[in-house]
Amino acid sequence: MGFADQRFNVNLSILFTELPLLERPAAAAAAGFTAVELWWPWVDTPTPAQPELDALRKAIEDAGVRLTGLNFYAGRLPGPDRGALSVPGEESERFRANVEVAAGFAHSLGCRALNALYGNRVEGADPAEQDALALENLLLAARAADRIGATLLIEALNRPESPRYPLVSAPAAVGIVEQVNEATGLGNAKFLMDLYHLAMNGEDLPTVVDRYAPVTGHVQIADSPGRGAPGTGSLPLEDLLDQLRKAGYDGWVGLEYKPGDRPSAEAFEWLPREAR
Repeated sequence: MGFADQRFNVNLSILFTELPLLERPAAAAAAGFTAVELWWPWVDTPTPAQPELDALRKAIEDAGVRLTGLNFYAGRLPGPDRGALSVPGEESERFRANVEVAAGFAHSLGCRALNALYGNRVEGADPAEQDALALENLLLAARAADRIGATLLIEALNRPESPRYPLVSAPAAVGIVEQVNEATGLGNAKFLMDLYHLAMNGEDLPTVVDRYAPVTGHVQIADSPGRGAPGTGSLPLEDLLDQLRKAGYDGWVGLEYKPGDRPSAEAFEWLPREAR
């Protein structure tokens, strides 16, 4: 086994960002990829005008790539925000307004994975109240995802880069997955296993893979330290992905790394073209 045995997609919110959004799907296709994923592309609004949605959909369709993952609105990414759904007031309302928009856009492209970032702790808000709000909004998201036959993904980030984000371990994120599934009875919430974030948290990655592969709905990778391409850090990513496959994970692996000081198209030399 090895990298050639995986199914990779490219995250167009961290790679190819030197290009305008509507040019990125074609650039990924030109680099040999057949699938892409996105953070919510409109950081300033959860409800972009229909022509903007249509233009991005057309760019993806014209490029001949699949959209295999999409984030719900999560504030400013990259930036200081890490989700909106647990933030009282305007941000959680923006998340709610986005739920059906994001689900509808995903459905129009056959996308079957929607990621909901939990949200930072904020000054003056009771953490217990934030958690109750988060669960309420995650239930809305899970039901919207279910209506289009999609999985709701819940992700752990890392404490050094996101110190106010409460889900900074695999068990913490999986615990929320279990709460959502128990409350909805739908069973469509899954863990998003981002190996870079988990490594930055100091977790034992082989143990995480063994324990949580059965509840994993998507995997993302970047090397650590540095969040660069595989081979730029010290993570045994090829071995970990082999372990995931042996544990039964057969889904997409998202490339969510920084290309460094070069064009994104030159950041895939680690992966043979025939394996993209």
